[in-house]
Amino acid sequence: MPDFERLEKNIIDNIFEAQVKLGFDGRAMSLNYTSASLAHLLGKKFTPDTLSQVLADFSDYSLPRLGQLTYSEIKNGFCVTIPPEGTKFVHSLHDGEQFISSLVGGIREHRTPEEILDIFRSFSDNVSITEMDNDEFRYLVYFENGIPDDYRYCLSVDEEIDGSIHVTYHRFIREDYEELGF
Repeated sequence: MPDFERLEKNIIDNIFEAQVKLGFDGRAMSLNYTSASLAHLLGKKFTPDTLSQVLADFSDYSLPRLGQLTYSEIKNGFCVTIPPEGTKFVHSLHDGEQFISSLVGGIREHRTPEEILDIFRSFSDNVSITEMDNDEFRYLVYFENGIPDDYRYCLSVDEEIDGSIHVTYHRFIREDYEELGF
């Protein structure tokens, strides 16, 4: 059986992250997933035809919480659209005092890289911080025990024209991060 709980949690996490960044407006939201990401989240590989049926089954599973989801095929995956009642449901779950709210706030305030890393440390004593030797990101950061979340955060540190430092991040599920091969 596919892991519908993990996919639903990921959708909820992505909606909440967008609401923290952009605000809550009560409208529908669309999220793009590659077929590989969906396979990771669902715990199984599917053909494109069977994946369409699995997503229809997932829509039935998540209907009481997220409303009637719709899907459309995109290159290498699917676009999942969550109706307004689903985005309202996600908004009702969170009080804003969570890790992602703190991280986005720190990024928005243009905190230093060390201050951003301190945000991670303030939520757990089990934070893995690896300085990366590549052109994409400076740090890989994640919570070793998966609390408060089990995502992999890749932090970039860029110097702006005015000499200030700006930190940005990309968030991945573990399997997607591993497949990217940074």
